[in-house]
Amino acid sequence: MDGLHTPANDRGHSASVNSTASRLDSVARSLGYCLQLDDLDAWLGFATVLRARLNVRERVALAYIALRALPKGHAHSAAEAAIGIGAGQPIAPLFNYMDEAAFWADMAVPDEREAYCLASFKAMPYERQAAFLDFVQGRQAA
Repeated sequence: MDGLHTPANDRGHSASVNSTASRLDSVARSLGYCLQLDDLDAWLGFATVLRARLNVRERVALAYIALRALPKGHAHSAAEAAIGIGAGQPIAPLFNYMDEAAFWADMAVPDEREAYCLASFKAMPYERQAAFLDFVQGRQAA
């Protein structure tokens, strides 16, 4: 051994090739599990696998290509969510719900505001939806 080459195993592969193949197999299997389970906990666990098995350059390349595979609006939303841009979910109110909602809305990005607005509206009873629409449409007319 001259110090430049690692000894070959019984298949003739060097130790570094086997190590690379093993870590990439682990990443590929984990990705397969996430796709099959389609579960938030599985995807969050996959991030741990990526940090353990891929170096920063490999993770950057994977993130870049994954974002490029998405439509532009989805890619932007995914990147914002991943790096924490935006307000995140609203927290419990300190004084009252309206104060907290106004504070949160000031920090939220448009996609967040629209998502929470629509989900909140859909969760309202019909009578509340009608009153809300009257209120909003009345403000527009004024």
